[in-house]
Amino acid sequence: MIILRKAKEEDIEVIQDIANSTWYNTYADYLSAEQIEYMLDKMYNKGVLLSQFQEGHIFLMAQENDKDLGYAGFSILDPEACSYKLHKLYVLPEMHGKGVGKLLVNEVMNLVRDLEGKSIELNVNRNNKAADFYKSAGFEIKETVNLDIGEGYFMNDYVMVKAL
Repeated sequence: MIILRKAKEEDIEVIQDIANSTWYNTYADYLSAEQIEYMLDKMYNKGVLLSQFQEGHIFLMAQENDKDLGYAGFSILDPEACSYKLHKLYVLPEMHGKGVGKLLVNEVMNLVRDLEGKSIELNVNRNNKAADFYKSAGFEIKETVNLDIGEGYFMNDYVMVKAL
């Protein structure tokens, strides 16, 4: 049975390992290995993840038989509008299609509702199959963005939102 638990700072290495196991599989068809490596280093270095924990980001881990299968990370986006942002949601490739991502996204939505959140927003690469996953979870495309992340790299994303 898959269980979800709140991650702790001690889980940073596990989060990094899952990111390294999923990103190349997820993005290799449309991002260069150099861009993937750059983004992993920029978004998943220990200092960045530690800062996110300290700034109040909530990370959830999905586990089965003590094996970590995936994670989600979210935080408040706009306190006045009671909106939240899902920053990260990745599941090991061998677990795709087995409901792990759905469990994680549903639990994030439940926690945001418990925090009296009114909406949740996320960015997803326009070429990522996960955009369809998010649409099936009730998210709608709010806008299309091209975010300059440095070193000549861009994130070509949909910003998606779901009212809660």
